[in-house]
Amino acid sequence: MAFFKKFLEQQNDDKGFKPAPFETGYFGTVKAGTNFNAQNDAEKLKKAIETKGVDEATIVEVIAKRSNAQRQQIKAAYQQSTGKALAADLKKALKSDFEEVVLALLMTPPEYDAFEMKRAMKGLGTSEAVLNEILGTRSNKEITALKTSYKEVYGELLEENIKSEVKGDLETTLLALCKATRSEDSNIDEGLAKSEAKALFEAGENRIGTVCSVLIDILTNRSEAQLCKILQCYAQLSKDGLAKDLEGELHGSFEDCLMTLVKGAWNKPAYFAERLHLAMKGLGTNTDTLTRIIVSRSEIDLLKIMQEYKRMYGKTLQEDILKETKGDYEKIMLTICGAP
Repeated sequence: MAFFKKFLEQQNDDKGFKPAPFETGYFGTVKAGTNFNAQNDAEKLKKAIETKGVDEATIVEVIAKRSNAQRQQIKAAYQQSTGKALAADLKKALKSDFEEVVLALLMTPPEYDAFEMKRAMKGLGTSEAVLNEILGTRSNKEITALKTSYKEVYGELLEENIKSEVKGDLETTLLALCKATRSEDSNIDEGLAKSEAKALFEAGENRIGTVCSVLIDILTNRSEAQLCKILQCYAQLSKDGLAKDLEGELHGSFEDCLMTLVKGAWNKPAYFAERLHLAMKGLGTNTDTLTRIIVSRSEIDLLKIMQEYKRMYGKTLQEDILKETKGDYEKIMLTICGAP
């Protein structure tokens, strides 16, 4: 099948999707600020906002060099001392992409995920790629927190909004991921991997309609470790992918969603590196994607994403940010990436 063939071809490429090595430790680029004082930071931000023309440099220094937990304390201190919401004051003072990043950094991770999901489904048309990226790469705990935040902030159920915006196999897949019941067991069942790889192969060989339900079931229920084993077993069954009559059966947003699950299981930092590269490739830069990935991964695995970016594209993520962005937006993005 073209879907798996595409992925397997990328694996064989030196700069393609290599399995991620197992490592433990902290791989975020943003660390908690030392000698932290929330009240002092709140005061600095108040002055920066009130300065004629706004002191963006101080805003970058304070917001981008504190952990998310520290930013929540700064918000509380600002509210207490001024009687106003920090996010609202910054929204009035700033503009454009720089404003977007600052406001994103002020939200808790579940709030930001909920905000991005809501924005993806707002107005005419739905940005399925954003739904796929978020639901396809978050842990069960993160998805549960996202759903709670979505309900608290928007007074709506995430699942109901997805049902009204997305249809068909993509809807089925996203709703399955929304359940946040996917296995997270790191132990691998080799026998099950072989039988499920065979089930995928046979589903494709025999009936086009079957393969989608089999794919959805396996990709939304198996752990990432188990999924990697299934992919390895599958590659032994058929070097060319599943039956050729399936070519074209999977396409568009549904294929993108399944590819997100496969690539995320195989090497999540490489998946995000590819998304960042595509956001900056060609004419114009998709700053929404750039901001969302860099902010949301800044305290998780941005260091690993940067390593994969260099391996896959032969240049650093910072080099491309410098080339594709400018002004205060460029400065805050580079600061999040670890620039002093």
